[in-house]
Amino acid sequence: MEQVNIGIIGGSGLYQMPELKNVREQELETPFGNPSDAFIIGELEGVKVAFLARHGRGHKLTPTELPFRANIYAMKLLGIEYILSVSAVGSLQEKYAPTDMVIPDQFFDRTRARAHESTFFGDGIVGHVPMAHPVCDELGDILEASCKAVGVKTHRGGTYLCMEGPAFSTKAESNVYRQWGMDIIGMTNLQEAKLAREAEIAYATLALVTDYDCWYEGHDSVTIEMVIGYLNQNVRNAQLILKDAAKRVATKETPNQYRDAIKNAIFTVPEHWPAETAKKLEAIIGKYAPK
Repeated sequence: MEQVNIGIIGGSGLYQMPELKNVREQELETPFGNPSDAFIIGELEGVKVAFLARHGRGHKLTPTELPFRANIYAMKLLGIEYILSVSAVGSLQEKYAPTDMVIPDQFFDRTRARAHESTFFGDGIVGHVPMAHPVCDELGDILEASCKAVGVKTHRGGTYLCMEGPAFSTKAESNVYRQWGMDIIGMTNLQEAKLAREAEIAYATLALVTDYDCWYEGHDSVTIEMVIGYLNQNVRNAQLILKDAAKRVATKETPNQYRDAIKNAIFTVPEHWPAETAKKLEAIIGKYAPK
């Protein structure tokens, strides 16, 4: 299997990377089922990356239907150490305007139907991974530098509230989230961040603001055409940002700081690991199995 160091997950609108050269597809099967789509492997200005359309090409999967575990496990099989995740979001604060980019450093969980897709652990092997700081600051630095290089207004830090969807918030919910101090709202990135940490992959989000959430007084005057226009503008900017960021990740001198993230997180002693579960989690915990 071809090995790749950098993975890119594209969200709503970002279904392909036109700058990718020498493109080939890699289909993968995992113990958790099939990923959202085949991986597109290619080079961004000489840097090899693996691209995955989060919702599948053609946007076929709702946020709740996403095979989060299969997506991240497949990236682990590919040898990916760094994930740059792109996500369209709504703004919960006036300072985050449509077409701005946000690089959040926190997540807040408001999902209800994804417990089975939020961890690799279970079925006899228990792990409790630290998540106080759910994203990689080093990747955040890189994304921020790349945003500046492209000339996009960028906000560093903030909390991404992950809701269940697929419907958007009610106005009452939106106002409560604002009172809680949430910054942006989306439907996908929390599970990715948790699973990436369990897989010892560094992870960061580039959030593309497409509109203000429904708390905003002018929300009702926003048309779907306007939102699509902002989304298309964001997607093109994101493609340029990712091209620059891939070079920065490939040339950075420090190793992945999460390469041993679960070394002390597995509570079940190895002699009690069920053989079937240990086999299923081989790519995640295999290096910690007794020799």
